[in-house]
Amino acid sequence: MDLNNKAILITGGTGSLGKQLTKRIYKEFPNVRRLVIYSRDEQKQFRMAQEYPVEKYPSIRFFIGDVRDGERLKRAMEGIDVVIHAAAMKHVPLAEYNPMEAIKTNVLGAENVINACLANNVKRVVALSTDKAAAPINLYGATKLTSDKLFIAANNIKGSRDLRFSVVRYGNVMGSNGSVIPFFYKKRSTGVLPITDKRMTRFNISLDEGVSLVFFAIQNAWGGEIFVPKIPSYQIMDLAKAICPECEYKEIGIRPGEKLHEEMITSSDSFFTYDLGKYYAILPSRPVFNLEEFIKHFNAKKVPAGFSYNSKDNPQFLSVEELRKLIRENLGYDL
Repeated sequence: MDLNNKAILITGGTGSLGKQLTKRIYKEFPNVRRLVIYSRDEQKQFRMAQEYPVEKYPSIRFFIGDVRDGERLKRAMEGIDVVIHAAAMKHVPLAEYNPMEAIKTNVLGAENVINACLANNVKRVVALSTDKAAAPINLYGATKLTSDKLFIAANNIKGSRDLRFSVVRYGNVMGSNGSVIPFFYKKRSTGVLPITDKRMTRFNISLDEGVSLVFFAIQNAWGGEIFVPKIPSYQIMDLAKAICPECEYKEIGIRPGEKLHEEMITSSDSFFTYDLGKYYAILPSRPVFNLEEFIKHFNAKKVPAGFSYNSKDNPQFLSVEELRKLIRENLGYDL
């Protein structure tokens, strides 16, 4: 789907990914008909509006609204073709301490987005997931797994609408709000980097790679897929050495609800997972499309039974030098 002359709405549009999506949309689809930035933080909206003045970007609109507010979503989605759902309450400890608040945003908010899309003849919907939704051990992951299930099942109730719901799932985005790289960079002035567990591994994806995956899903989803990118891993100790080789590394213990290694495809998912080349696709157990046609179209290869995709067993790991180079290029940090 060409996004020129289309109307797009991004929930959580003032977040790291929302801002990068906005940048790429205007770069690659300059004739976008309308771009609605939907979020609840008025200060972030005010600041983003300074970056995208309406005189220069006449198609942009800033809507104050919460995904918890179904009526506001329905109003915001009038005339919208594509919805990218990036709004979430995502901090693991905050979700553990305020469970119902996470459920209201991540689960009930997802249902509100789905209902608003069904009510407004939206054509394509892509929801952002997380590695924590695969075999979740914390409330945030459980709410995002529930959200994923809601979006996938929404394909069963679209009726005759030309509407496709899909999900994209990836791990830590390099430099996103609250992530480990900015945290380490800030801490390096103290001479001590706190490490939760020195055995820890993580996947690595840049904001741009995350946006490219969203675009892929918009343009290629048949409805019901969870798309997972093939990306490298890193050892947490290698990341620490890349950011501050002269620092002391103090092990502080793993946090509540935190995993030692990230997982994006579980062995239980393997029975429905296909290799598309650059990405994996986890399909619903009962797709709304013809599976044989899907396989032929993408030249898809079914993964072996018991296959899992996690940061520990990933065949590709980034070295200290590669990490340092990526951090400089993507975040502009002086290392």
